[in-house]
Amino acid sequence: MSRQNYVFTSESVSEGHPDKVCDRISDAVLDAFIAQEPEARVAAETFATTNRVVIGGEVGLADQDKLADYMGKIDAITRACIKDIGYEQDKFHWNTVEVTNLLHEQSAHIAQGVDAAKDKEEGAGDQGIMFGYACSETDMLMPAPIQYSHAVLRRLAEVRKSGQEPTLGPDAKSQISVVYRDGAPVGVSSIVLSTQHLDASMTSQDVRAVVEPYIVETLPDGWITADTAWHVNPTGKFVIGGPDGDAGLTGRKIIVDTYGGAAPHGGGAFSGKDPTKVDRSAAYVARYLAKNVVASGMATRCTLQLSYAIGVAAPLSIYVDTHGTGKVPDAAIEKAIDQTMDLTPRGIRTHLELNKPIYQRTAAYGHFGRAPEADGGFSWERTDLADALSKAV
Repeated sequence: MSRQNYVFTSESVSEGHPDKVCDRISDAVLDAFIAQEPEARVAAETFATTNRVVIGGEVGLADQDKLADYMGKIDAITRACIKDIGYEQDKFHWNTVEVTNLLHEQSAHIAQGVDAAKDKEEGAGDQGIMFGYACSETDMLMPAPIQYSHAVLRRLAEVRKSGQEPTLGPDAKSQISVVYRDGAPVGVSSIVLSTQHLDASMTSQDVRAVVEPYIVETLPDGWITADTAWHVNPTGKFVIGGPDGDAGLTGRKIIVDTYGGAAPHGGGAFSGKDPTKVDRSAAYVARYLAKNVVASGMATRCTLQLSYAIGVAAPLSIYVDTHGTGKVPDAAIEKAIDQTMDLTPRGIRTHLELNKPIYQRTAAYGHFGRAPEADGGFSWERTDLADALSKAV
């Protein structure tokens, strides 16, 4: 039997973290191309440092002659992202940062594995393994440590951007250590928050006085006690933030983006990748399926793995582990998934409606554990497959 009493920790980073600035720009570029051509192939990578943003990667369009027309929009897209995040520092300002666009046409050798679908079923854009996970710890069926680590930073971003707390800067990290008793989350043993502040005279104690009320209101009642350890800006001042303080790169926060370490990760990043790339779309559908297994009542915890080969449409394997919480055999759930959902790349994109400009909003505060939106955003968080899975078992 798995441990029932323990402490588990997850971290999150804000939209102003250097890596998240890069994820945001990459996904904004992706959205721009998909908005013009839903089947566009995009692999956009961003690097950011002091006064500089560099965007590179590949783009495949049905009419490659249009690529040059779209390229002229990249500079404005980049600056809009940085402005919305809130960077107006001397050495990283949305209006003065130097933007270098090195995007180019997609390699024909990469495209051929997917494009073989002109005569047969579309193949996966790459090989790889992808994991999905869900559990009954929170209303969003996410692990509590990562869910609340994200929630704290989202709340602080709200009050910063509204003007309610003008001394806070865009760059921040949170880390929540959750206490489990009898397998359920019951409290917080420690809270770590490092946040940029714009007033250089502020001490760590000053910063805590600003952020503590918002952290308290975000976490469940009773989780913070007199025994909870607080570490707010433990190194002292944090005035220089974002890419001026530390270089950023797309795809470096894959555990923050997923389950905070509570579940395995296949290793592939998401941001900047169009949904023909199973690193993204299959990870999304794996979360969707795991969440629907838990929502159906078949288990209270579910890990699901899919594997793909480049140019091959069907997944090579489907693996389910309900960690001893399943009411039916794991093998029966695997069979039900195979019968209920088309897990080819096109089947995933069609079912979850992924050929839409819905990706920029995923770039910070987690790709999972978010409410599905009316325009198709976070469609992989729906639980509309639960009944079908239950009937197929």
